[in-house]
Amino acid sequence: MNRIWMPVISGIVLAIGITTAMDASGYSMFSALPLLPLFLVFWWWQKFSRIEIGFTWGEGKFYAYAVAYPLLVMALLGVLAAATGQVDTSATDWNKAMINLFAMGASSILGVIVTEEGFFRGWLWAGLKNTGLNNRKTLIATSLIFMAWHISAVSLETGFDLPARQIPVYLLNATLMGIAWGMLRLASGSIVVASLSHGVWNGLAYTLFGFGEKTGALGIQETWIWGPEVGVLGVLINLVIVVSFWRYFQEGNE
Repeated sequence: MNRIWMPVISGIVLAIGITTAMDASGYSMFSALPLLPLFLVFWWWQKFSRIEIGFTWGEGKFYAYAVAYPLLVMALLGVLAAATGQVDTSATDWNKAMINLFAMGASSILGVIVTEEGFFRGWLWAGLKNTGLNNRKTLIATSLIFMAWHISAVSLETGFDLPARQIPVYLLNATLMGIAWGMLRLASGSIVVASLSHGVWNGLAYTLFGFGEKTGALGIQETWIWGPEVGVLGVLINLVIVVSFWRYFQEGNE
C-alpha cells in the first residue's frame, strides 16, 4: 500500500468497522464516539495543520448558507405536507418539542465537529487532498464514505433501522447531505460552518419529522414520502439544493 494512502485507507476501514461492530452489538447510541479518537490519532499521525483540517471560522456569509440549507428543506417539506393534509399536531406538546429541538441542535453542533464532521470533512478531507485528489474528487469521495459509514445504523437492528424500502432512499439522502456539507466546507474552508448546518439539520429533522416510521412533532405518518432523510421528496429537494450549491460554489473550487 502506498505510504500516502495507508492512513486514509486505515482510517476508513477502522471507522466503518468499529461503528458496524457497535451497531451490531447494541451500542448504536454511542457508535459515532469512536470517530473522535480516530480523528485525533490520524490528525496527529499525518501532522496536518489546523487550517488543513478546517478548524477555522470562515467568512460570516457561509454561516447564513449553513443555516438556510436545513431551514429551506424542512420548510418546503412542512408546507407541502400541510397543504396536502398530512400534518397533525393535535397531540403535540410544542413546549417540549422546542426544548428538544434546541437541545438536540446545540448538542449536535458541538458533537459532530469532533466526530462526523471532524472525521469526514476534517481529517479525511485533508487526507484525501494529501494523496493528490482535487477538490471535486475529494468532495465526492468523502460524501460516499460518509454514506457508507451510515449503512449499519439503518440496516441492522439498532433502533434506528429502517424498512427495506427506505434504506436506499436514506443512503441517497445521506450522500446528498454529505455533498451539501462538503460544499460548505469547501467554500468556507471551515468544518465549523459544516457542523453548524449538520447540527441545525439534526435538531429540525428529528424533532419535527421523526425518523424512519416514527413520527415527529408535525405528526406526519407517511415519512417514506415526506421525511427529509427517508422520504422521496426529501431526495428531490436535497438534490435541487445540492445542484444549486454546486453551481454557486464551484468557481475556483474544482
